Amino acid sequence: MAYKISDQCVNCGACEPDCPVSAISEQDGARVIDADACIDCGSCAASCPADAISEA
Repeated sequence: MAYKISDQCVNCGACEPDCPVSAISEQDGARVIDADACIDCGSCAASCPADAISEA
C-alpha cells in the first residue's frame, strides 16, 4: 500500500528529497506520489510539515 498526499499539501517540497526511490514529483502545483514506485518506507510522511502524507 503506497502513501498518498492530501489536499493539505502546501507544495513546500520537503518530502521529495527524502524519498529514496524518487517517487514524489510536482504536478499542478502540488506534490504527488507515484504509487507504483512507492516502497512504503514512510520517510515522506515523517518529513511533511503540513501532515499531508498518509498511508493510502
